[in-house]
Amino acid sequence: MFLLKKAGAFCAVLALCITTMAGCGTAKESGNTPVVLNEVAHSVFYAPMYVAIEEGYFEEEGIDLTLVTGFGADKTMTAVLTGEADIGFMGSETTVYTYVGGAQDYVVNFAQLTQRAGNFLVSREPISGFKWEMLKGKDVLGGRAGGMPQMVFEYILRKNNIDPATDVNIDQSIDFGSTAAAFSGGQGDFTVEFEPHATALESKGDGYVVASLGEDSGYVPYTSFSAKKSFMEENPEVISAFTRALQKGMDYVAAHTPEEIAKVIAPQFADTDVTTITTIVSRYYAQDTWKEDLIFTEDAFSLLQNILKDAGELDVNVPYEDLVNIDFAKEAFENR
Repeated sequence: MFLLKKAGAFCAVLALCITTMAGCGTAKESGNTPVVLNEVAHSVFYAPMYVAIEEGYFEEEGIDLTLVTGFGADKTMTAVLTGEADIGFMGSETTVYTYVGGAQDYVVNFAQLTQRAGNFLVSREPISGFKWEMLKGKDVLGGRAGGMPQMVFEYILRKNNIDPATDVNIDQSIDFGSTAAAFSGGQGDFTVEFEPHATALESKGDGYVVASLGEDSGYVPYTSFSAKKSFMEENPEVISAFTRALQKGMDYVAAHTPEEIAKVIAPQFADTDVTTITTIVSRYYAQDTWKEDLIFTEDAFSLLQNILKDAGELDVNVPYEDLVNIDFAKEAFENR
């Protein structure tokens, strides 16, 4: 019998969520197929997806896309499981949690977007030649237990012979997206931040980026697109078209400069100036954040499970062939 801490929580949330989004399956005047995509967060980290939206690649593939931000992987997964969303974009660890939790119509990963962590360690003061051992005895604002941001952070600490439980004081009590404000308000010696929050802290003089978790963790399967098994079985042409549109976004990012990418995705971030967006894209571009293809390999899935085990969230491996389908990603890449 599988044992996973987060599984029960997801099942409890699912039991409470019995309503679905009105109009999810309503045809639009364009004649394209309506698809609701729920993303875990809205971040420049996911630039290839926004390129696909802004360049009209989804429309070219016959999809009318509605993008909803879930503000947390648990909320995004709940939206997928209850039918509020057709496709979810989140950390693939969440699909493991629901599978082990006993969901019959479990959620399957079909396209991996990012291959590195997208967050950064921010210090209250500039640090030249930062080393992870400098975190010993310090207060750090971290992420939700069982989520990829926190688990990758702990993975890096262990790689550097630091015990996350005893050597560092990690505050996991602050809501997703609120840690930067808490840090500006004086909490913590360090904080782990996604963009644009890391750059915003630097711009205000409230913090300084001293390390990239993406660089120091190495390649990890950080975020992927997934859908319920039944949806994929009933709508293979939708998944295929969706994946082709994403691959076009990946190809664009691979062939263009950070400046060009930032200009394209700027409408997605109306409250952020294009210079800041360019800075953020450049950071992600330099650390090889985005894959060339969308194929979620078995080696990457094995690494994910090892990270889950190290974090104490998983006791036994789950089948790669159940939770990952690479057919759509392979087809999209090979037929570019």
